[in-house]
Order: sequence, then C-alpha cells, then structure tokens
Amino acid sequence: EVQLVESGGGLVQPGGSLRLSCAASGFTFSNYWMYWVRQAPGKGLEWVSLITNSGRTTYSADSVKGRFTISRDNAKATVYLQMNSLKPEDTAVYYCVRDLNPPAYGMDYWGKGTLVTISS
Repeated sequence: EVQLVESGGGLVQPGGSLRLSCAASGFTFSNYWMYWVRQAPGKGLEWVSLITNSGRTTYSADSVKGRFTISRDNAKATVYLQMNSLKPEDTAVYYCVRDLNPPAYGMDYWGKGTLVTISS
C-alpha cells in the first residue's frame, strides 16, 4: 500500500531552521510529483511547495519562497523540506502529499503530518 510518513517536526525559535522528511513506500516514487502542504491552527490548508519527478523543477508558495527549499532523493524514496528563517506564522501541521500520475495537481495520497511549532 501507498505510505507517506513525515518526520522532523518539533519546536524551534523564530529565525531558526528545521528539515522535514517524508519517507515514501508502496509505489514507484520516481514516477510522481510530490508536494508539501500545511495547515496552521484554525486555518485552512495551504500549498507550500512542489517538486517534479526528477527534482529538476520546484515551486514554492510566495509565503515561503526564499526561505523553504523542497528536494528529493529518488534512490531513498524520500522528499525533504528545508525550512530556514522560520516565523511564528509557519506554525502548522506539515503534510507530505503525492500527486496523480500523470502529473495533474491531484494530491491523491497524504501522510499523517508532522507538527512544526515556531515559538520563543
């Protein structure tokens, strides 16, 4: 079965850094675009970042552009989100999400999420 398991969340101070990981299994990882999506307390879902199959192309939301970097290691079937210059408004549950194949921005499988809390 398809499984996406996020890890790396925790409590960090404003201005700090954190790297999230998403371990994928149950499918041919290299065939799929991957996303990070987040949900802040009391807020709706927000798309954060996208990476294509090869990792050659990435996109990030304006809210995190220049601070967050998505990457992937297809050999390890893992997606990463490097988060720098963290702000309190980055506090959220972060989800790893798989796109449809062929890519269609469909987000068909979601992990259970990992909580990131930015606080002094």
